[in-house]
Amino acid sequence: MTLHAMQRAVIHLNIEAPVRIDGLDVPPGIPWPCVAIVRGDATVPQIAAASIVAKVMRDELMARLSARHPGYGWERNTGYGTPEHLAAIRKLGTTVHHRMSFSPMCVSSLPFKDLILDSE
Repeated sequence: MTLHAMQRAVIHLNIEAPVRIDGLDVPPGIPWPCVAIVRGDATVPQIAAASIVAKVMRDELMARLSARHPGYGWERNTGYGTPEHLAAIRKLGTTVHHRMSFSPMCVSSLPFKDLILDSE
């Protein structure tokens, strides 16, 4: 899923230039030269800059989501599964914005979820 999102983002830019990916794998289907660089954010200035921009944008989006869906603490936890956020999910349920592949979300869909969630 992550590789597919990267592929879509790069192709959507429509800039025929070498692509540097922070990580192990090159997304398939990118029509330009592409290289994966492990810990690229620590060694490639362009990847480091893109990482900062992405984090600032994520924080802004999480603040907007927090205003639309109060109670989850997204303005503070920026989407991470903090104890506060997990408690809010137990109390309020999930939204369409919750990533259901995140393990607490997968567990919450199990028939015996109460045994697992109550033990936290």
